[in-house]
Amino acid sequence: MRYVSTRGGSPPVGFSDAVAAGLAPDGGLFVPETLPDLSAELGGLCGLPYAELCTRFLSHFATDIPEPELGALVEQSYRRFERPEIAPLHPLSPEVDVLELFHGPTLAFKDVALQLLGNLYARQCALRNESINVLGATSGDTGAAAIHGLMGRPGVAIFILYPDGRVSPLQERQMACTGASNVHALAVSGSFDDAQAVLKQLFSDGDFRARNRLSAVNSINIARILAQSVYYLHAWLKLPQSRRATATFVVPTGNFGNVLSGWMLQKMGVPIRGFRVATNRNDILHRLFTTGEYRVGAVSPSLAPSMDIQVASNFERFLYYSLGRDPGRVRSVMGEIAGKGVYCFADFDRDSFTSSRCDDAEIQGIIRRVHKEHGYVVDPHTACAFKDLGAAGPSVVLATASPAKFPDVIRQAIGIAPTHPSLEALKERPLHRHKIVADAAPIRDFIESHAV
Repeated sequence: MRYVSTRGGSPPVGFSDAVAAGLAPDGGLFVPETLPDLSAELGGLCGLPYAELCTRFLSHFATDIPEPELGALVEQSYRRFERPEIAPLHPLSPEVDVLELFHGPTLAFKDVALQLLGNLYARQCALRNESINVLGATSGDTGAAAIHGLMGRPGVAIFILYPDGRVSPLQERQMACTGASNVHALAVSGSFDDAQAVLKQLFSDGDFRARNRLSAVNSINIARILAQSVYYLHAWLKLPQSRRATATFVVPTGNFGNVLSGWMLQKMGVPIRGFRVATNRNDILHRLFTTGEYRVGAVSPSLAPSMDIQVASNFERFLYYSLGRDPGRVRSVMGEIAGKGVYCFADFDRDSFTSSRCDDAEIQGIIRRVHKEHGYVVDPHTACAFKDLGAAGPSVVLATASPAKFPDVIRQAIGIAPTHPSLEALKERPLHRHKIVADAAPIRDFIESHAV
Protein backbone atom coordinates (compact mmCIF):
# COMPACT_ATOMS: atom_id res chain seq x y z
CA MET A 1 0.00 0.00 0.00
CA ARG A 2 1.33 3.42 -0.99
CA TYR A 3 0.26 6.82 0.33
CA VAL A 4 -0.21 9.96 -1.77
CA SER A 5 -0.71 13.60 -0.88
CA THR A 6 -4.13 15.20 -1.16
CA ARG A 7 -2.41 18.03 -3.06
CA GLY A 8 -0.54 15.82 -5.54
CA GLY A 9 2.87 17.45 -5.21
CA SER A 10 4.74 14.75 -3.29
CA PRO A 11 5.89 11.30 -4.46
CA PRO A 12 4.02 8.26 -3.08
CA VAL A 13 5.52 6.70 0.08
CA GLY A 14 5.01 3.58 2.17
CA PHE A 15 3.10 3.38 5.44
CA SER A 16 6.07 3.85 7.78
CA ASP A 17 7.35 6.86 5.84
CA ALA A 18 3.87 8.43 5.79
CA VAL A 19 3.61 7.97 9.55
CA ALA A 20 7.10 9.36 10.14
CA ALA A 21 6.42 12.46 8.02
CA GLY A 22 2.90 13.17 9.30
CA LEU A 23 2.27 16.06 6.91
CA ALA A 24 3.16 15.57 3.24
CA PRO A 25 6.07 17.74 1.96
CA ASP A 26 3.71 19.71 -0.32
CA GLY A 27 1.53 20.70 2.65
CA GLY A 28 -1.16 18.14 1.89
CA LEU A 29 -2.27 15.15 3.94
CA PHE A 30 -1.33 11.56 3.20
CA VAL A 31 -4.14 9.22 2.12
CA PRO A 32 -4.06 5.58 0.98
CA GLU A 33 -3.62 5.36 -2.78
CA THR A 34 -6.54 2.92 -2.83
CA LEU A 35 -9.08 1.83 -0.21
CA PRO A 36 -9.51 -1.94 0.19
CA ASP A 37 -12.92 -3.57 -0.11
CA LEU A 38 -13.59 -5.31 3.22
CA SER A 39 -17.10 -6.51 2.41
CA ALA A 40 -16.09 -10.12 1.77
CA GLU A 41 -14.11 -10.29 5.03
CA LEU A 42 -16.74 -9.08 7.47
CA GLY A 43 -18.14 -12.48 8.36
CA GLY A 44 -14.70 -13.72 9.39
CA LEU A 45 -14.07 -10.73 11.62
CA CYS A 46 -17.01 -11.29 13.99
CA GLY A 47 -16.02 -12.17 17.53
CA LEU A 48 -12.34 -11.30 17.22
CA PRO A 49 -10.68 -9.65 20.24
CA TYR A 50 -10.08 -5.96 19.69
CA ALA A 51 -6.32 -6.22 19.21
CA GLU A 52 -6.65 -9.03 16.68
CA LEU A 53 -9.35 -7.13 14.80
CA CYS A 54 -7.08 -4.08 14.74
CA THR A 55 -4.16 -6.11 13.39
CA ARG A 56 -6.31 -7.70 10.68
CA PHE A 57 -7.59 -4.28 9.62
CA LEU A 58 -4.23 -2.50 9.67
CA SER A 59 -2.53 -5.31 7.75
CA HIS A 60 -4.25 -3.86 4.66
CA PHE A 61 -2.45 -0.56 5.21
CA ALA A 62 0.82 -1.20 7.09
CA THR A 63 2.10 -3.50 4.36
CA ASP A 64 5.75 -2.67 5.07
CA ILE A 65 5.49 -4.12 8.60
CA PRO A 66 5.43 -7.95 8.87
CA GLU A 67 2.04 -8.97 10.26
CA PRO A 68 3.46 -10.81 13.33
CA GLU A 69 5.42 -7.68 14.25
CA LEU A 70 2.39 -5.49 13.62
CA GLY A 71 0.32 -7.77 15.85
CA ALA A 72 2.87 -7.48 18.67
CA LEU A 73 2.85 -3.66 18.39
CA VAL A 74 -0.94 -3.60 18.57
CA GLU A 75 -1.08 -5.96 21.56
CA GLN A 76 1.43 -3.81 23.42
CA SER A 77 -0.56 -0.66 22.61
CA TYR A 78 -3.69 -1.83 24.42
CA ARG A 79 -2.16 -3.31 27.56
CA ARG A 80 -2.73 -0.13 29.57
CA PHE A 81 -6.49 0.09 28.93
CA GLU A 82 -8.80 -0.40 31.91
CA ARG A 83 -11.30 -2.56 30.05
CA PRO A 84 -10.34 -5.73 28.14
CA GLU A 85 -12.87 -4.85 25.43
CA ILE A 86 -10.87 -1.62 24.81
CA ALA A 87 -14.01 0.07 23.40
CA PRO A 88 -17.05 -1.46 25.16
CA LEU A 89 -20.49 -0.96 23.63
CA HIS A 90 -22.88 0.08 26.40
CA PRO A 91 -26.65 -0.25 25.72
CA LEU A 92 -28.44 2.82 27.03
CA SER A 93 -31.90 2.16 25.62
CA PRO A 94 -33.49 -0.03 22.94
CA GLU A 95 -32.56 2.64 20.38
CA VAL A 96 -29.22 3.93 21.69
CA ASP A 97 -25.85 2.32 22.39
CA VAL A 98 -22.85 4.24 23.72
CA LEU A 99 -19.42 3.31 22.39
CA GLU A 100 -17.11 4.08 25.33
CA LEU A 101 -13.75 5.22 24.00
CA PHE A 102 -12.31 6.62 27.23
CA HIS A 103 -10.77 3.61 28.98
CA GLY A 104 -7.18 4.32 27.95
CA PRO A 105 -4.40 5.95 30.01
CA THR A 106 -5.63 9.54 29.54
CA LEU A 107 -9.37 8.73 29.57
CA ALA A 108 -10.09 10.00 26.04
CA PHE A 109 -10.69 8.45 22.63
CA LYS A 110 -7.33 9.73 21.37
CA ASP A 111 -5.60 6.96 23.37
CA VAL A 112 -6.96 4.32 21.00
CA ALA A 113 -4.77 5.63 18.18
CA LEU A 114 -1.97 7.39 20.02
CA GLN A 115 -0.83 4.45 22.13
CA LEU A 116 -0.28 2.66 18.83
CA LEU A 117 1.37 5.67 17.20
CA GLY A 118 3.85 5.86 20.07
CA ASN A 119 4.87 2.27 19.42
CA LEU A 120 5.18 2.93 15.69
CA TYR A 121 7.52 5.84 16.42
CA ALA A 122 9.59 3.72 18.81
CA ARG A 123 9.90 1.03 16.12
CA GLN A 124 11.08 3.61 13.61
CA CYS A 125 13.73 4.97 15.97
CA ALA A 126 15.05 1.48 16.67
CA LEU A 127 15.09 0.38 13.01
CA ARG A 128 16.74 3.53 11.68
CA ASN A 129 18.93 4.16 14.70
CA GLU A 130 17.89 7.78 14.79
CA SER A 131 15.96 10.11 17.05
CA ILE A 132 12.68 11.85 16.24
CA ASN A 133 10.99 15.03 17.43
CA VAL A 134 7.21 14.91 17.52
CA LEU A 135 5.15 18.07 17.24
CA GLY A 136 1.42 18.38 17.85
CA ALA A 137 -1.25 20.98 18.46
CA THR A 138 -4.17 20.14 20.69
CA SER A 139 -7.48 21.52 21.84
CA GLY A 140 -7.23 19.27 24.90
CA ASP A 141 -7.17 15.51 24.62
CA THR A 142 -4.78 14.86 21.72
CA GLY A 143 -1.86 16.39 23.57
CA ALA A 144 -2.31 14.33 26.71
CA ALA A 145 -2.80 11.10 24.77
CA ALA A 146 0.24 11.78 22.56
CA ILE A 147 2.39 12.58 25.57
CA HIS A 148 1.36 9.42 27.38
CA GLY A 149 2.17 7.39 24.29
CA LEU A 150 5.68 8.83 24.03
CA MET A 151 6.89 10.04 27.44
CA GLY A 152 10.11 8.44 28.62
CA ARG A 153 10.80 6.74 25.28
CA PRO A 154 14.47 6.89 24.23
CA GLY A 155 15.26 8.87 21.11
CA VAL A 156 11.96 10.79 21.16
CA ALA A 157 11.08 14.32 22.25
CA ILE A 158 7.51 15.58 22.08
CA PHE A 159 6.37 19.19 21.79
CA ILE A 160 2.67 19.91 22.31
CA LEU A 161 1.11 23.30 21.57
CA TYR A 162 -2.16 24.06 23.35
CA PRO A 163 -4.20 27.25 23.77
CA ASP A 164 -3.34 28.82 27.11
CA GLY A 165 -6.41 28.97 29.37
CA ARG A 166 -8.66 27.21 26.84
CA VAL A 167 -8.30 23.60 27.93
CA SER A 168 -9.71 22.16 31.14
CA PRO A 169 -7.42 22.26 34.20
CA LEU A 170 -7.17 18.47 34.25
CA GLN A 171 -6.42 18.29 30.54
CA GLU A 172 -3.55 20.72 31.13
CA ARG A 173 -2.27 18.72 34.07
CA GLN A 174 -2.22 15.55 31.97
CA MET A 175 0.17 17.35 29.63
CA ALA A 176 2.22 19.43 32.04
CA CYS A 177 2.58 17.24 35.14
CA THR A 178 4.26 14.11 33.76
CA GLY A 179 7.75 14.98 34.99
CA ALA A 180 9.20 13.32 31.89
CA SER A 181 12.27 15.10 30.53
CA ASN A 182 11.31 14.46 26.89
CA VAL A 183 7.90 16.15 27.23
CA HIS A 184 7.48 19.86 26.43
CA ALA A 185 4.05 21.41 27.02
CA LEU A 186 3.81 24.79 25.29
CA ALA A 187 0.90 27.01 26.36
CA VAL A 188 0.44 29.33 23.38
CA SER A 189 -1.51 32.57 23.25
CA GLY A 190 -4.73 32.47 21.26
CA SER A 191 -6.92 29.59 20.13
CA PHE A 192 -6.33 26.02 18.98
CA ASP A 193 -6.61 27.24 15.40
CA ASP A 194 -3.71 29.63 16.07
CA ALA A 195 -1.63 26.76 17.44
CA GLN A 196 -2.52 24.54 14.50
CA ALA A 197 -1.60 27.30 12.04
CA VAL A 198 1.86 27.59 13.62
CA LEU A 199 2.26 23.81 13.44
CA LYS A 200 1.51 23.80 9.71
CA GLN A 201 3.87 26.73 9.17
CA LEU A 202 6.70 24.87 10.90
CA PHE A 203 6.06 21.74 8.86
CA SER A 204 6.15 23.79 5.66
CA ASP A 205 9.76 24.79 6.48
CA GLY A 206 11.52 21.88 4.79
CA ASP A 207 15.00 22.64 6.15
CA PHE A 208 13.79 22.99 9.74
CA ARG A 209 11.67 19.88 9.40
CA ALA A 210 14.52 17.75 8.02
CA ARG A 211 17.14 19.12 10.40
CA ASN A 212 15.06 18.23 13.45
CA ARG A 213 13.56 14.97 12.09
CA LEU A 214 10.11 16.41 12.79
CA SER A 215 6.93 14.31 12.76
CA ALA A 216 3.28 15.19 13.37
CA VAL A 217 1.12 13.58 16.02
CA ASN A 218 -2.15 15.38 15.23
CA SER A 219 -4.95 13.69 13.36
CA ILE A 220 -3.18 14.92 10.23
CA ASN A 221 -1.11 11.73 10.76
CA ILE A 222 -2.71 8.96 8.70
CA ALA A 223 -2.01 6.34 11.41
CA ARG A 224 -4.41 8.23 13.68
CA ILE A 225 -7.24 8.04 11.17
CA LEU A 226 -6.75 4.36 10.32
CA ALA A 227 -6.45 3.25 13.96
CA GLN A 228 -9.70 5.06 14.76
CA SER A 229 -11.52 3.25 11.93
CA VAL A 230 -11.10 0.06 13.94
CA TYR A 231 -13.47 1.04 16.74
CA TYR A 232 -16.22 1.76 14.22
CA LEU A 233 -15.70 -1.70 12.76
CA HIS A 234 -15.61 -3.22 16.25
CA ALA A 235 -18.88 -1.50 17.22
CA TRP A 236 -20.63 -2.38 13.95
CA LEU A 237 -19.71 -6.04 14.38
CA LYS A 238 -21.02 -5.98 17.97
CA LEU A 239 -24.45 -4.70 16.94
CA PRO A 240 -27.25 -7.21 16.42
CA GLN A 241 -27.69 -8.12 12.76
CA SER A 242 -31.06 -6.35 12.74
CA ARG A 243 -29.51 -2.99 13.71
CA ARG A 244 -26.37 -2.96 11.59
CA ALA A 245 -28.16 -1.60 8.54
CA THR A 246 -30.17 1.03 10.42
CA ALA A 247 -27.85 2.48 13.09
CA THR A 248 -26.33 5.93 12.67
CA PHE A 249 -23.01 6.72 14.35
CA VAL A 250 -23.29 10.02 16.23
CA VAL A 251 -19.88 11.63 16.58
CA PRO A 252 -18.82 14.68 18.65
CA THR A 253 -16.27 16.33 16.39
CA GLY A 254 -14.25 19.48 15.89
CA ASN A 255 -11.28 18.66 13.67
CA PHE A 256 -13.25 16.14 11.57
CA GLY A 257 -10.73 13.33 12.14
CA ASN A 258 -12.95 11.12 14.30
CA VAL A 259 -15.93 11.05 11.95
CA LEU A 260 -13.65 10.84 8.89
CA SER A 261 -12.34 7.52 10.23
CA GLY A 262 -15.85 6.09 10.20
CA TRP A 263 -16.69 7.53 6.79
CA MET A 264 -13.55 6.00 5.27
CA LEU A 265 -14.55 2.62 6.73
CA GLN A 266 -17.94 3.00 5.05
CA LYS A 267 -16.10 3.56 1.76
CA MET A 268 -14.28 0.26 2.34
CA GLY A 269 -17.52 -1.67 2.02
CA VAL A 270 -18.76 -1.74 5.62
CA PRO A 271 -22.48 -0.95 5.22
CA ILE A 272 -22.81 1.76 7.86
CA ARG A 273 -26.03 3.72 7.37
CA GLY A 274 -24.53 7.13 8.06
CA PHE A 275 -23.04 9.62 10.49
CA ARG A 276 -24.35 12.52 12.53
CA VAL A 277 -21.74 15.22 13.11
CA ALA A 278 -22.33 16.70 16.58
CA THR A 279 -20.78 20.13 17.10
CA ASN A 280 -20.73 22.60 19.95
CA ARG A 281 -21.22 26.37 19.48
CA ASN A 282 -18.19 26.34 17.15
CA ASP A 283 -20.37 24.89 14.45
CA ILE A 284 -18.47 25.26 11.17
CA LEU A 285 -19.14 21.60 10.30
CA HIS A 286 -22.83 21.83 11.15
CA ARG A 287 -23.13 24.87 8.90
CA LEU A 288 -21.23 23.06 6.15
CA PHE A 289 -23.51 20.02 6.14
CA THR A 290 -26.71 22.04 6.35
CA THR A 291 -25.86 24.83 3.87
CA GLY A 292 -22.92 23.63 1.78
CA GLU A 293 -20.90 26.67 2.88
CA TYR A 294 -17.56 26.28 4.68
CA ARG A 295 -16.99 29.61 6.42
CA VAL A 296 -14.25 30.09 9.00
CA GLY A 297 -15.25 32.21 11.98
CA ALA A 298 -13.86 33.26 15.34
CA VAL A 299 -13.47 30.54 17.97
CA SER A 300 -15.80 30.90 20.95
CA PRO A 301 -14.62 29.16 24.16
CA SER A 302 -17.15 26.60 25.38
CA LEU A 303 -17.85 23.91 27.97
CA ALA A 304 -16.64 21.35 25.39
CA PRO A 305 -13.15 22.79 24.79
CA SER A 306 -11.76 19.96 22.66
CA MET A 307 -14.27 20.99 19.98
CA ASP A 308 -13.40 24.70 20.04
CA ILE A 309 -12.13 24.64 16.47
CA GLN A 310 -12.97 26.59 13.33
CA VAL A 311 -10.40 25.12 10.90
CA ALA A 312 -11.09 21.38 10.58
CA SER A 313 -7.81 20.10 9.16
CA ASN A 314 -9.07 16.61 8.26
CA PHE A 315 -11.73 18.10 6.04
CA GLU A 316 -9.05 18.14 3.33
CA ARG A 317 -8.97 14.33 3.25
CA PHE A 318 -12.75 14.24 2.90
CA LEU A 319 -12.49 16.75 0.07
CA TYR A 320 -9.92 14.63 -1.74
CA TYR A 321 -12.22 11.62 -1.88
CA SER A 322 -15.38 13.66 -2.45
CA LEU A 323 -13.86 15.59 -5.38
CA GLY A 324 -12.89 12.48 -7.32
CA ARG A 325 -9.36 12.24 -5.90
CA ASP A 326 -8.42 15.28 -7.95
CA PRO A 327 -5.43 17.05 -6.28
CA GLY A 328 -5.86 20.08 -8.52
CA ARG A 329 -9.39 20.69 -7.29
CA VAL A 330 -8.27 20.14 -3.69
CA ARG A 331 -5.49 22.72 -4.09
CA SER A 332 -7.96 25.18 -5.58
CA VAL A 333 -10.54 24.77 -2.82
CA MET A 334 -8.00 24.84 0.01
CA GLY A 335 -6.36 27.91 -1.53
CA GLU A 336 -9.67 29.75 -1.63
CA ILE A 337 -10.48 28.79 1.96
CA ALA A 338 -7.03 29.99 3.06
CA GLY A 339 -7.38 33.24 1.15
CA LYS A 340 -11.01 34.15 1.70
CA GLY A 341 -12.02 32.04 4.71
CA VAL A 342 -15.06 30.73 2.86
CA TYR A 343 -16.01 28.31 0.09
CA CYS A 344 -19.45 27.34 -1.19
CA PHE A 345 -19.74 23.73 -2.36
CA ALA A 346 -22.09 22.66 -5.09
CA ASP A 347 -20.95 19.07 -5.56
CA PHE A 348 -19.38 17.32 -2.61
CA ASP A 349 -20.48 14.04 -1.01
CA ARG A 350 -22.61 14.82 2.03
CA ASP A 351 -25.19 12.08 1.57
CA SER A 352 -23.80 10.09 4.50
CA PHE A 353 -24.01 13.01 6.95
CA THR A 354 -26.48 14.86 9.09
CA SER A 355 -25.41 17.31 11.79
CA SER A 356 -26.40 19.15 14.95
CA ARG A 357 -25.28 22.11 17.04
CA CYS A 358 -25.27 22.38 20.83
CA ASP A 359 -24.60 25.51 22.90
CA ASP A 360 -23.37 25.60 26.50
CA ALA A 361 -26.80 25.85 28.14
CA GLU A 362 -27.96 22.83 26.16
CA ILE A 363 -24.86 20.85 27.14
CA GLN A 364 -25.63 21.14 30.84
CA GLY A 365 -29.31 20.38 30.26
CA ILE A 366 -28.41 17.24 28.31
CA ILE A 367 -26.03 16.04 31.02
CA ARG A 368 -28.89 16.40 33.54
CA ARG A 369 -31.41 14.67 31.28
CA VAL A 370 -29.19 11.70 30.41
CA HIS A 371 -28.32 11.21 34.07
CA LYS A 372 -31.97 11.43 35.14
CA GLU A 373 -33.32 9.12 32.44
CA HIS A 374 -30.54 6.55 32.30
CA GLY A 375 -28.39 6.96 35.43
CA TYR A 376 -25.46 7.55 33.07
CA VAL A 377 -23.00 10.46 33.18
CA VAL A 378 -21.63 11.92 29.95
CA ASP A 379 -18.86 14.45 29.51
CA PRO A 380 -19.69 17.79 27.81
CA HIS A 381 -18.40 16.66 24.39
CA THR A 382 -20.42 13.46 24.39
CA ALA A 383 -23.43 15.48 25.58
CA CYS A 384 -23.41 17.29 22.24
CA ALA A 385 -24.15 13.97 20.54
CA PHE A 386 -27.43 13.67 22.45
CA LYS A 387 -28.85 16.84 20.87
CA ASP A 388 -31.93 15.86 18.80
CA LEU A 389 -30.85 12.23 19.10
CA GLY A 390 -34.35 10.92 18.53
CA ALA A 391 -34.30 12.31 15.01
CA ALA A 392 -31.33 10.08 14.17
CA GLY A 393 -33.22 6.81 14.78
CA PRO A 394 -31.23 3.82 16.11
CA SER A 395 -27.88 5.29 17.11
CA VAL A 396 -24.41 4.51 18.35
CA VAL A 397 -23.11 7.52 20.29
CA LEU A 398 -19.34 7.84 20.51
CA ALA A 399 -18.41 8.75 24.10
CA THR A 400 -15.15 10.57 23.53
CA ALA A 401 -13.94 11.34 27.07
CA SER A 402 -14.49 10.39 30.67
CA PRO A 403 -16.72 12.81 32.62
CA ALA A 404 -14.06 12.76 35.33
CA LYS A 405 -11.96 15.07 33.13
CA PHE A 406 -14.61 17.82 33.47
CA PRO A 407 -15.72 17.66 37.12
CA ASP A 408 -16.78 21.31 37.40
CA VAL A 409 -19.17 21.11 34.44
CA ILE A 410 -20.64 17.85 35.69
CA ARG A 411 -21.04 19.21 39.23
CA GLN A 412 -22.93 22.24 37.94
CA ALA A 413 -25.23 20.00 35.93
CA ILE A 414 -26.05 17.18 38.37
CA GLY A 415 -24.44 18.11 41.69
CA ILE A 416 -21.92 15.26 41.49
CA ALA A 417 -18.25 15.62 40.57
CA PRO A 418 -16.91 12.38 39.05
CA THR A 419 -13.33 11.44 39.89
CA HIS A 420 -10.66 9.05 38.67
CA PRO A 421 -7.54 7.99 40.61
CA SER A 422 -5.14 8.95 37.82
CA LEU A 423 -6.58 12.45 37.69
CA GLU A 424 -6.60 12.91 41.46
CA ALA A 425 -2.90 12.05 41.56
CA LEU A 426 -2.15 14.84 39.07
CA LYS A 427 -3.46 17.50 41.45
CA GLU A 428 -0.45 16.98 43.72
CA ARG A 429 2.16 17.37 40.99
CA PRO A 430 3.81 20.63 39.87
CA LEU A 431 3.04 22.09 36.46
CA HIS A 432 5.91 22.19 33.96
CA ARG A 433 4.73 24.31 31.05
CA HIS A 434 6.23 27.01 28.89
CA LYS A 435 4.09 30.01 28.01
CA ILE A 436 4.86 31.23 24.51
CA VAL A 437 3.28 33.40 21.84
CA ALA A 438 1.57 31.70 18.90
CA ASP A 439 4.28 32.64 16.45
CA ALA A 440 6.54 30.36 14.44
CA ALA A 441 9.86 32.08 15.30
CA PRO A 442 9.95 31.60 19.12
CA ILE A 443 8.42 28.12 18.86
CA ARG A 444 10.99 27.16 16.22
CA ASP A 445 13.75 28.40 18.53
CA PHE A 446 12.35 26.45 21.49
CA ILE A 447 12.21 23.22 19.47
CA GLU A 448 15.75 23.74 18.15
CA SER A 449 17.08 24.14 21.68
CA HIS A 450 15.26 21.09 23.11
CA ALA A 451 15.27 18.63 20.20
CA VAL A 452 16.91 15.24 20.56
